[in-house]
Parts: sequence; C-alpha cells; structure tokens
Amino acid sequence: MYLPGVGPKKADILKKDAHIASFGDMLYYFPYKYVDRSRFYKVCEVDGNMAFIQMKGKILYFDVVGEGRKSRLVGKFSDGTGVIDLVWFKGISYVLDKILPGKEYIIFGKPTEFGGTYNIAHPDVDPIEVADKVANGLIPYYNTSERMKKAFLNSRAIQNIQYTILNTLKWQLPETLPDYLLQHIKMMALPEAIKNIHFPESLEKLNQAQLRLKFDELFYIQLHIIQVGNYRRFKLKGISFPVVGHYFNTFYKEYLPFELTNAQKRVVREIRADLGSGRQMNRLIQGDVGSGKTLVALLAMLLALDNNCQACMMAPTEILATQHYATISRLLKDMNVRIALLTGSTKKKEREKILPAIADGRIQIVIGTHALIEDTVSFSSLGLAVIDEQHRFGVEQRSRLWTKSNIIPHVMIMTATPIPRTLAMTLYGDLDVSVIDELPPGRKPILTVHRYDNRSAELYDFLKKEIQKGHQIYVVYPLIEGNEKLDYKNLEDGFETFKEVFSEYTVCMVHGKMKPADKEAEMQKFVSGKAQILVSTTVIEVGVDVPNASVMVIQSAERFGLSQLHQLRGRVGRGAEQSYCILVSSYKLSNETRKRLEIMVGTNNGFEIAEADLRMRGHGDLEGTMQSGDGLDLKIADLGSDGQILQYARDMAEMILNKDPDLLSETNGILNERLKILFSKKINWGLIS
Repeated sequence: MYLPGVGPKKADILKKDAHIASFGDMLYYFPYKYVDRSRFYKVCEVDGNMAFIQMKGKILYFDVVGEGRKSRLVGKFSDGTGVIDLVWFKGISYVLDKILPGKEYIIFGKPTEFGGTYNIAHPDVDPIEVADKVANGLIPYYNTSERMKKAFLNSRAIQNIQYTILNTLKWQLPETLPDYLLQHIKMMALPEAIKNIHFPESLEKLNQAQLRLKFDELFYIQLHIIQVGNYRRFKLKGISFPVVGHYFNTFYKEYLPFELTNAQKRVVREIRADLGSGRQMNRLIQGDVGSGKTLVALLAMLLALDNNCQACMMAPTEILATQHYATISRLLKDMNVRIALLTGSTKKKEREKILPAIADGRIQIVIGTHALIEDTVSFSSLGLAVIDEQHRFGVEQRSRLWTKSNIIPHVMIMTATPIPRTLAMTLYGDLDVSVIDELPPGRKPILTVHRYDNRSAELYDFLKKEIQKGHQIYVVYPLIEGNEKLDYKNLEDGFETFKEVFSEYTVCMVHGKMKPADKEAEMQKFVSGKAQILVSTTVIEVGVDVPNASVMVIQSAERFGLSQLHQLRGRVGRGAEQSYCILVSSYKLSNETRKRLEIMVGTNNGFEIAEADLRMRGHGDLEGTMQSGDGLDLKIADLGSDGQILQYARDMAEMILNKDPDLLSETNGILNERLKILFSKKINWGLIS
C-alpha cells in the first residue's frame, strides 16, 4: 500500500536513505529542529545577520540572468516597504510554471548580502491561502539526503507525508504504555505526543511531546536490557567454581608482584562471588590503562584452573595478545601452568602441536586473537573466557566462544575505555560492572601540557634531557599520507625530522600500512630499548607496554577525540618515574577544540573525560567505538543530555520487573507486545554477551 504522493520510486528512496518502510517508521522519523514561523518581517527590516525569516508580498516580475549552466532565475519580491531578490539556481522551469507574478505569497528563507543588496536563495514559496498551515508557529525540519531532495522528498514533503498518514489514521494511534504507568509518570498520551512532535501546537506542548517520546524510547531499551540481564543472572546456569585452591593460593601468597590495590581486591571478591554462585558470570571490568586489569584477569583464570577448567584470553591485536602472553608467562614462570599463544601468524607446525593439547586439556591457559574462535579450535573444558578491549569484537564473534566447549564458559570483559554512566546503563545494562578506580602504588600521575607547534626547539631540548635520563619517547601523528585540506603533519616528514634532530639516537617508525612482520620488527626495537624514539600513527593506541617510556608527544592533537587522546596518554606512566604527555597543536583552534585540550590538561580521570566526550560529541559518535554488532539506534533521546530521563526510565523498568519479572500480568500485556515488536527482529546476542 502506497500513500498518496509516495509511489514505488519514492518509497524505495525512503527505505534506502532513511530506513523508512512503514507508516510506523515514518511517524518515528522525528524532526531535528524547529523554526518559529509565527512572525512576519517587512522587506525594509531585512539585514544580512538574520537567520530564517518569512514575509508576505508579491513577485513583481522574473528575470533569467546568465546563460546555459550558469543561468539563474531572479524574482523581484516586494511587500510595499522595499524590494528583495529571490534567486533560484535549479528547477527554473518548475518555478516559472508554479509561481505567478502579481499573486500574493508567503516567502520563507535565509537572507544573505551580495554586492550591497539582499537576496534569498531557493526560498519556500506558499500561496497566502495556506498561511494557517505553513506560517503557524513552530515548523519542523527533517533530515534529508541529496537523493531524497532530488526526488522531491525535502523536509516540507516529509511533513506533508506525516500529515497524510495521521489524517489517514484519523489522528488515532495505539498507546504504548499501560494506564497505571501513564498515571504514575504523568506524561502526555502517545497519540498527542506524536501529533505535537510533527505539528507542535505550542513550545510547551512540543517540550511535553519530546519528554514523553524520549521516555518511551529509553524505557523500552531498559526494560529489554534488565529482562535479559535477569534471565541470565537467575535462570542461566553456569559451571560452579567452589574451590579456591593450589593455583590461586600459591600465586597470591608467593608470586604476586605487588600488593593489590583495594579496588583490585574488591573486584576479585566480586568475581569470586560470581564464579561460586552456580550462575554464568558476565562481568565488565572497567579500569584506566595501568590500573591492573590483567592481574585481576589472571587471578580469575587461576580460579578456573583450581576447578579443573581451562581459561582463555582473547585480545584484539597480535601485538596485545603477544604482550599478554609474555606478561602472564613471566608472572607464572615458577608455577607448573601450561600456557599457549595462538594467533593468525602462529606457524603451521606449532599449531599442529597446540590444537590437540587444547582439545585434550593439556594446555590450561590459551592467549590469542580472533584465531581462538576459528572452527579448528576446540577446548576440553573452557570455564572462563576473558576478552580484552571488548569493543573490538562483535557480539556475534564473542558468541562463538560458547560453541568451543561442552559447558557454558563464564565471560569476563576488560576495557580500558572508561564508559560514561548513561552509555554503560544502555549498552551494557545487562552486564555486571566492576570498576578498578585506583592506580597501583608508586605510580605518579602523568603530567599533561599543551604546546603550540611553533615552539619545537624547546620541545626537542626537553626530549633530549629525558633520553639522557635513560627514558624513551613516543611521538604520535594522526595520518600516514599528507592531506593538504586538513593540514595534517605528515608522518614521514616527522620521522625524517626526528632522525635529523636526534641523529645520535635510534628512531623507529610504525604505521598501519606496514607488513605485520616489519611492524613487529620496528616495535621490537622500541620494546627492547634499542630505539629511543618511536614515531607512529595511532596503531600503538592499544597494547604496547614499555615501562621505560616516559613521554608521549601527540602531534596535531587537535585532530584527535578526547577518548583517543586519553588512550594514547595511557601508553606512558607505566613505571615509577614521572611521565609526561605533550599535546602539540597549531595556534588556530576552535573553541570546542581548545576546550577539549583544556580537559586533557586538567584531569587524568578517564571517567570525567568519557563524560565530557559524551557531552561534546553525543552518543552517536561513541557507540561505534563501544560495541560493534549491537548498535544503539536512538531516534529522539540523546545520552549526552538525557541522563535524568534515562535514570527515571530505568527506575520505572526495575519497579515493574521486580513485581512481574516475565510481564505476564494482564495489565503488562501491552509491554510484552511492544517488546516483541521492538526487539524480536534482533538476534538475542544479549544472552551471549
């Protein structure tokens, strides 16, 4: 069924460009802004600093200026107080056909000054007879693509389609919340909210409509997440680890490299409680770079060994997997634990030895990359899977760990990306979250400073002094090839400059386009201490642990987001010496960029930085970096600014599920039906983590 005015061609474009395939999709395609069209201006009031304005008057005559492709149509518009030009560069014949000189119209657009006169390019032009429809208060604006505009599906056309749908439905829509909840939250009914989001009667009604629709969206996400989490916590059995035995106790008492922080002890207790509960553990461990997550993960893996199970640790890159393998092998060197490393570049001969030993249980701990979830790998008894930097793995990839053994493994996810509270509640609301919010003793906070790129001589002097103290230095650039448009510093130029300025030292370079073997060889020079300076792109953002590196120089720091700057900064400060992060930028900075760099200089707290990042960038940019495979498709709510509504929605969802966990009561039938409509399309990877 097609609506009047929306034939098969337009329907196809709406589906491809705006994901609109039904009346419901269209009604939930919300405006991104509103313009107040209750006021009419006079031509004599117009100046070049105005935003959008509307006027009433007549087009005196049309004039086609220029020839061929460069031609434009100019209409002389007057309301008796003056004359202003209306200009069209496209659709000239359409305008001449539809708009008649001498007839009264309403004109709406943005005035600009050109050559001492004012004009409005491609204005909206409506006959005076439809004034009550087009010039009546707040007018919505909808996002449209270039293809939509070419097919005459501009913002006005979308609004007309909304009107046609609501008219077809006689402005009646089914309510999505039960009566008792509506009375409790005291919000606008859904039919009225949908009407006022597209055709606001007043600013107050628009605000009420936005509040109701934001609540609706966040409430159903929370209801779904909490229900899934409860199912997993209370109904999904996991292998019980009742024993705290030889492996855990020996390591804890004899080989622990330093006393655990109170935060680490608290998290270990939370993990032990999960593993002994008889339910499957799904725990997210958040902690800044250097907070000691790997040690906590190792203790959890030793508990698996104490209970006759294997453990694995999956990392996003070979460099990080190799590093985890080296760290854990070093920590367990005096204990009889069999550990293996399995990555994409593990040699065939080595692989032929490792795979049977994993399958029959001789290898107790396996550390690797995506290679761990390949079909050729099977475990004898995988009891615990630790996933590092979890957002690099899709949810579906993680689910394949379940097929690796005849028992459901416990899952522990570690991330060094601090996740803002609102995002954690929404993306990870079904996981139990532990936070390691304390650095190990002896670590000094990293000192961060901002310097402009016209003072490089001072920077080089400082770096030479650090190298003379025996320290190493990271220098990070945003790009490989130069890009004139964005005026990035060029990595190769930077490498040559550093080789020249620091000619008495060894400088190595790493970037994403190098062959893995070359990258590994260059990286090894730095890790082993043979090279004093590593010039790199952001490939070192995750993973490399060089305690001797004391300075992180970030060139063109204005090109990086806050969370990326924080991740890069976390590469230093691994040892007991004072470490530095130097943010180098050009002098010309926007206010937002300056604010971003000030935040970095002002705090080392990853959670403060993540909250600031969410406020500045909105959740849309962040969700992709958080959890691939489980995108958050919010239509109206914004996690950066709607934290209070989210908390309230979660409280309401918890209140309802505490009384009726499966939503089986008659009054909650409406909630059950709505959940099915919203979430049945998606595979429930939530039960897999």
